[in-house]
Amino acid sequence: MTPEEQRREWTEQLPPGQFRHLFDHLPGTLFFAKDREGRLMAGNPAFVKRCGFTLEKELIGITDSVIFPPRMAEKFRKDDEQVLSTGKPLLGIIELFPNREGKPEWFITDKLPLLNTAGKICGLCGTVRSYEAQRAAMQPYLELASVADHLKIHFREKLDVPALAKMAHMSVRQFERKFRATFQMTPQEYMIRMRVIEACDLLVRTNLPVTTVALDAGFYDHSDFARQFRRQMGQTASQYRLERRVEVPVQVLKVR
Repeated sequence: MTPEEQRREWTEQLPPGQFRHLFDHLPGTLFFAKDREGRLMAGNPAFVKRCGFTLEKELIGITDSVIFPPRMAEKFRKDDEQVLSTGKPLLGIIELFPNREGKPEWFITDKLPLLNTAGKICGLCGTVRSYEAQRAAMQPYLELASVADHLKIHFREKLDVPALAKMAHMSVRQFERKFRATFQMTPQEYMIRMRVIEACDLLVRTNLPVTTVALDAGFYDHSDFARQFRRQMGQTASQYRLERRVEVPVQVLKVR
């Protein structure tokens, strides 16, 4: 049985529409589906509530013009028609959408066509996410982006926290607190993870001895490497190399 046949057999066992229930539990994401006439056919709890309803069945069959201001509904319908006529998704649309207070706020919308069993376009589905909320969520990472990029490149070097704090324009205490809150780990732990990732690549891609891999990845000695690798990966470096080479036998192994 081919992989495609396996997938088809597995899919046929699933009740219709089961995947859409994932959207019922995605925080900060509104999900909806419409037919070709623009009538709402589905919506996750967040979308239902945002539209002013309590139950999904209350919005089934109504159009955007019933829920949203005329200009907003007109814009939504125009985008819908483009998806329905071209059969191509519209992704990353930044547009105004009512927030919890009913006031217009910038949101990111993705719309994709839906096909029936005959392969014909029968409607569309989409997600709506708050642009401002995403920007706020990303802000801590953006503040430390230069530091994270530096550690990804210089992970083999000795950790210099004061220099990293200066790079982020923070005091050492402020930097360490901010880094831990953002990445859920200390700068030292972050750097160790970068070294383990490099070691994993070397173990699979080369024939280098494990001791050499440890040194090339930035560890001070083999014992430190062995301890950190097992802690991060749950197995020894030798076990990891053996298992990965079985999984990817097509890899060409070269000695540096």
